[in-house]
Amino acid sequence: MASNAITPHEGDALIVVDLQNDFLPGGALAVPGGDRVIAPLNHYIERFHRAHLPVVATRDWHPENHCSFFEQGGTWPPHCIAGTEGAAFADTLELPADAVIVSKADSPERDAYSGFQGTDLAERLRQMGVHRLFIGGLATDYCVLNTVMDALREAFEVFLLTDAIGAVEAESGDGEQAVEQMRAEGARPITTEDLS
Repeated sequence: MASNAITPHEGDALIVVDLQNDFLPGGALAVPGGDRVIAPLNHYIERFHRAHLPVVATRDWHPENHCSFFEQGGTWPPHCIAGTEGAAFADTLELPADAVIVSKADSPERDAYSGFQGTDLAERLRQMGVHRLFIGGLATDYCVLNTVMDALREAFEVFLLTDAIGAVEAESGDGEQAVEQMRAEGARPITTEDLS
């Protein structure tokens, strides 16, 4: 354990970004190797839950005619349609019963990559007395990137869980570039080994 190990404490929260079936191998919009983030995320979840710290899970919760879908002139195939198996959290993700669930992009005309966009997440975190966020999930170069950037804009301190993120890599290097961007804006990259 490093001498500068980080101990999650009061004022901290974990945000698990979009760990939904459609973003996992076999899903409608799969992140390559996306399932490998589940084990480290479960480790973080267990640590936060044991310390009675908030665990937040964001999810795409799209209507069937969502603006991001090809048929509506969007960028993506239909995915994470509200109430479907594809929109469900991964079976092996061990979310506690009291996890805070944040649904985003749940109206036809609005898209949202960030868990803060069009939601009351920032307000809810402040009401819980949260100052530091530990953020991991899918995908590094889209929803994780945008959630982290918005968290920083909202003046939260951010730890990026680099062993618990996976990139779409529409262009080679997108994931690495996203990590660098988050770091440049003030997010601190850590892994489970950095926790005390």
